[in-house]
Amino acid sequence: MPAKDWSCALLAASLVGALGSSFLYGYNLSVVNAPSRYIKTFYNDTWPKRQGRSIDENTLMLLWSLTVSIFAIGGLVGTMVVTLIGKVLGRKYTLLANNAFAILAALLMACSQKAGSFEMLILGRFIMGVDGGIALSALPMYLSEISPKEIRGSLGQVTAIFICIGVFTGQLLGLPEILGQESLWPYLFGVIVVPASIQLVSLPFLPESPRYLLFEKHDQEGARKAFQTFLGKADISQEMAEALAEIRLQRNIRLVSVWELVKQRSARWQIITVVITMACYQLCGLNAIWFYTNNIFSTAGIPTEKIPYITLSTGGIETLAAIFSGLVIERLGRRPLLIGGFGLMTLFFGILTVTLTLQDKAPWIPYLSIVCILSIIASFCSGPGGIPFILTGEFFQQAQRPAAFMIAGTVNWLSNFAVGLLFPYIVEGLRTYCFLVFAAICLLGATYFYFVLPETKNKTYAEISQAFAKRNKENLPGEKAEQDRPNGLASSKLELESPTLDNGVQNKIV
Repeated sequence: MPAKDWSCALLAASLVGALGSSFLYGYNLSVVNAPSRYIKTFYNDTWPKRQGRSIDENTLMLLWSLTVSIFAIGGLVGTMVVTLIGKVLGRKYTLLANNAFAILAALLMACSQKAGSFEMLILGRFIMGVDGGIALSALPMYLSEISPKEIRGSLGQVTAIFICIGVFTGQLLGLPEILGQESLWPYLFGVIVVPASIQLVSLPFLPESPRYLLFEKHDQEGARKAFQTFLGKADISQEMAEALAEIRLQRNIRLVSVWELVKQRSARWQIITVVITMACYQLCGLNAIWFYTNNIFSTAGIPTEKIPYITLSTGGIETLAAIFSGLVIERLGRRPLLIGGFGLMTLFFGILTVTLTLQDKAPWIPYLSIVCILSIIASFCSGPGGIPFILTGEFFQQAQRPAAFMIAGTVNWLSNFAVGLLFPYIVEGLRTYCFLVFAAICLLGATYFYFVLPETKNKTYAEISQAFAKRNKENLPGEKAEQDRPNGLASSKLELESPTLDNGVQNKIV
């Protein structure tokens, strides 16, 4: 990952873009944990003023579950609307407009206690979920399209790094000495305004995605200037050649809808791989780890009042592992990190099941459980925690990318919601053996990626499409003609020109 590939504009775009997007997603994953008892007290105090009677335990649990899980429902809504917003506003302005959701949500949640309205808190969580759904589609798309292929993986990993930093920040600010107090917990949500405002005032000074300008706005001069700014050099002939070769392959092809993308045989294995990647990302069992962490730390003899500080170590491990992945991804590639990450999680989940089952047999076993927990978190963040977002941006051509991110986001948020809904029942039924379920999911994921996933490191989008063409080869020429005819393309002309253009892409000559 040569330093010369990182221009100031590229670095600024990745940091500012992630701060107001994936950072907020990670922050909102963890921020509700510390003030949970204070929020429940707030519900207890508010309910009698409205209803004239105290709240029963089931209703309180329902309100709390809704407060937590509605974030995922909002994320699903955000994923569904991001394609429409992105088509009108572009990548950069979608991120900018998304800050309106974050600021509105922060104000609602921060003012909910003073207003005596728990509905404001729940509505704010929903709107924050919409922000997260838009951000986790628009940001990886933007970073993928502005980066040179030599550092596309490292730049894409910025999304995962800032998710981890967001989780860690939520844990840190939730400490009793900072904002984790009964009188201060609303400010935990008000803090959201700060990163959103920083992005709002900084991102307008950076260019739009050059590929968006070239492919969707047909602004070749604007794309040229954007490439020069992001790459930090005047001679961008090679990058323009690759982009123009791709656009010639797809000329007159409009943006495809989700249904049209699903029907394309030439994208079949890319879609299957993205669906499995995103499902494994959410179903691999990391939520189970958070559920058991406090119990395991307590069993190891750590005083209850010290556990929140020890829990910070998990956020620190997450961040360090994500940074490590960003540093080595262009050397090792996507395949080894993804397969190795899920493989190691399988191993440590197996060991953790044994140590939790035998934790009363010897005083040192709970400490081994702690090592397993930290190892699982590190394994996840070193590959599976960020690479799914990178692959979704790399697998698809420009016309397919918005629909692909909608599919990936839908699977991501539905899986997130399913875990939140079903996980308590899995734990109740299987207890410590629940980790064997997650070990099996990780093993199946690693096996699939070993046999199906091609390496995308340092490859152009056209070359990645060609790597999948071997699996999608059934009736490919005929299907390409069928897809292009409704848009006015002469199929015979396209079939005659494609081989030449493919060679042009490989030789970087248009």
